Amino acid sequence: MKNLYSHLIKAVLVTFQSLFFLISNNSDAKESDKMGKVEVLSNSPRVVVYHHFLSDKECDHLIKLAKPHLKRSTVIDNHSSGSVVDEARTSYGMFFWPTLEDRTVHEVEKRIASITSIPRENGEDIQVLKYGIGGEYKPHYDYFDPNYEGGKYHLQRGGQRVASFLMYLNTPEEGGETVFPVLGIKVTARKGDALLFYNCDASGNVDSRTLHGGAPVIKGEKWLATKWLRKHRFQ
Repeated sequence: MKNLYSHLIKAVLVTFQSLFFLISNNSDAKESDKMGKVEVLSNSPRVVVYHHFLSDKECDHLIKLAKPHLKRSTVIDNHSSGSVVDEARTSYGMFFWPTLEDRTVHEVEKRIASITSIPRENGEDIQVLKYGIGGEYKPHYDYFDPNYEGGKYHLQRGGQRVASFLMYLNTPEEGGETVFPVLGIKVTARKGDALLFYNCDASGNVDSRTLHGGAPVIKGEKWLATKWLRKHRFQ
């Protein structure tokens, strides 16, 4: 009798999980219908392109909003809680702090939360970046390394960066692709498209295969908006 009861419980759980999966997939399908084609480039780690995630008008607006606030981009200092300028990252950027957000930024935030099923409060502020000719971000990881002081500090502010969401705000004339050297994937920077990839596996362990970078811009310029998503509420 006890074994029968155990099997019944398991059957109910499996059924519930299956229903949840179907509902989630249907929700994603509805969201993708609103935007355009969803292109899965890798299942493990998960790498997905959402074509036409942003409208041209939204892209232009985010660039216009960001332009007056651009400063030289920095990277995390492994040896402190601060950040430093590094030639590995040659962009100029800014964050949409709450005082700079408007209706368009709020709408984009809502859309990201809907697509990823990760609450907005778990995300860092959207960052807009500009790369000029020769501008690049050499291959790197978005997740934090707990073996360094800098990594430990940032992990305290909401846990690991479980996913990264990149939005292309323009189409460079040449170059500027997002590359994943280990996976052999190259994503063209196309205005309005978005790229989502998960830095951690289902167990929460970081995945070194997510090594990625921004290829040098050869002609024109590249505008990009980035949203890093944490395991817990970002502080």
